[in-house]
Amino acid sequence: MNNRALLRALFDAAVAAALPARIVPPHVPANTGSPLTVIGAGKASAAMAAAVEATHDWPLSGLVVTRYGHAVPCKRIEIVEAAHPVPDAAGAEAAQRMLDLVQTLGEGDQVLALISGGGSSLLTLLPEGLSAEDGAALNRALLHSGAPIDEMNCLRRHLSRIAGGRLAAAAHPARLTALLISDVPGDDPINIASGPTVADPTTLADARAIVRRYELDLPAAIHAALENPANESIKPGDPRLANSETRVIATPAASLDAAAAVARDAGLTVIDQGDAIEGEARDIGAAFADAAMAEQARLKPGDAPVVMISGGETTVTLPRDGRTLGKGGRCVDFLLGLAARLDGAPGIHAIAGDTDGVDGAAEVAGGIVTPQTPALAAKAGTSIAAAMEAYDGHGFFAAIDAQVITGPTLTNVNDFRAILIEPLV
Repeated sequence: MNNRALLRALFDAAVAAALPARIVPPHVPANTGSPLTVIGAGKASAAMAAAVEATHDWPLSGLVVTRYGHAVPCKRIEIVEAAHPVPDAAGAEAAQRMLDLVQTLGEGDQVLALISGGGSSLLTLLPEGLSAEDGAALNRALLHSGAPIDEMNCLRRHLSRIAGGRLAAAAHPARLTALLISDVPGDDPINIASGPTVADPTTLADARAIVRRYELDLPAAIHAALENPANESIKPGDPRLANSETRVIATPAASLDAAAAVARDAGLTVIDQGDAIEGEARDIGAAFADAAMAEQARLKPGDAPVVMISGGETTVTLPRDGRTLGKGGRCVDFLLGLAARLDGAPGIHAIAGDTDGVDGAAEVAGGIVTPQTPALAAKAGTSIAAAMEAYDGHGFFAAIDAQVITGPTLTNVNDFRAILIEPLV
């Protein structure tokens, strides 16, 4: 197996460890004799719903919303597709229908919520007084802000009628079990799809502080909503959450473990850098390049190659100077920072990809860097520096035929990175 194929095998193992068909069935509630209502949102939610249908043949129905292109056919659970990362009317309509559905349930009814990354945008239901245009402006501002995911989601939770525990509160007194696929550092359920089924300890004051910290340019209606006490989220200890249970059934750490097992089987030494890497993507890439070159300097001829693996969610802060930007995402921006610092260093290869198959807004998971990357770029009439200036990581890796393209993977445990380091002869 060549180095590119080996890196791709590690990425594929990370994705496979979180596939709904594998992880959902053991957690589906036992048949109590009463119908099961299934709801959900996220890039993996339709595949999760299909896994529920395949596991049990007892009465169930429901509604799940997923990203366009991520639907899986179901016979008893309705699947709706909507926009991500900027929400659209289809998502808002599905969110309202879902809220209306659970509000009809009573004591003795059972709800299964299937939640995965992407649900924040797919399940957008703004407070009264805010328009769809206000919501789109909020999401665009957040995506350009460089704010970490926990701060983005804090703001989203306080501008929603469904996030921040409100969906579970609406289902009370029915019994609700939530199955979550984590795509966030730390696996805190409140940050997975902005926590529609769990209590939120953050406050409106916290949300307003985030707006100030990142100087977000938001419509006046949003500022007003953040001053309205009616938009406070559901807090810990709220009795409406007493019948709710939340289980995180797939995590980035488990996917790293799966990739590590493949690497060890291939004779590599594994350095696990953790599943919660955050920070500016290209800066993290440069720091990882320094770590890889330092590790290579430590190796002796004949030593086993080393692979550094990591997960997490970096950020990309886009410039506000009016320049024309290309297409990019966290993973390819990380790789550009890495490649710029490596500058063709021999014996170091790397892959970075989003496990849902979508890096940024492009239908591309990520890319691969090799010692030949600078030369391939020059041959293609481009450069790493030019791509970084234009934030055009996807254009760059397309030009050198080094993209990682999977199509929708139907799961989402965030970004996966692996740096393969061979000893110098």
